[in-house]
Amino acid sequence: MFNFSPSMLFASMVWGAVGTGFFIYGWKQRTMLPSFCGIGLTAASYLIPDALVMSLSSIAIIGLFWWLKRGTNLE
Repeated sequence: MFNFSPSMLFASMVWGAVGTGFFIYGWKQRTMLPSFCGIGLTAASYLIPDALVMSLSSIAIIGLFWWLKRGTNLE
């Protein structure tokens, strides 16, 4: 199940906060891409029990957001 090590708790707190920020930004700007990335980051912080895998997947989600935003010129 979950190991409540300090690194896992810290990573979960950081990526959950970043995901919440993405979601609030997307909600206020009325754009779907940041909102979905925020939901994905928050879900990853709840569902992935390993700090390294959680961090790598969160970085991948942020990289995907950057790539999609850069490629589609969404404001």
